Order: sequence, then C-alpha cells, then structure tokens
Amino acid sequence: MIPDLGKYATAVLGSYAASILLILLLVALSVLRGRRVKRQLAEVEARQGKTNV
Repeated sequence: MIPDLGKYATAVLGSYAASILLILLLVALSVLRGRRVKRQLAEVEARQGKTNV
C-alpha cells in the first residue's frame, strides 16, 4: 500500500522523518516542562503552608 514516489522518495521520506522527529521533540519538551512547572508549584504551595488536597 506504499505509493511509488519515484525520484522524490528520498526527499519525501526524509521530510516525514524530520516531521516525526520534531513532533516527538515537542512532546518530550512539553512533558519535561510540565514536570518542572508541577514541581515548582508544589514548592510554592509548600512555602505557603498548603497541602495537596
């Protein structure tokens, strides 16, 4: 079911690979930032004497 890309196969497949890599990188960075923000929020709440309810 793979289409015949002819002489453009390298460019098209390379573009797909680059796009997938960039999407995975964005997801990873978002997860890491989310963890960091969650940790910082917990620290601020701890300083204010609040508990995790």
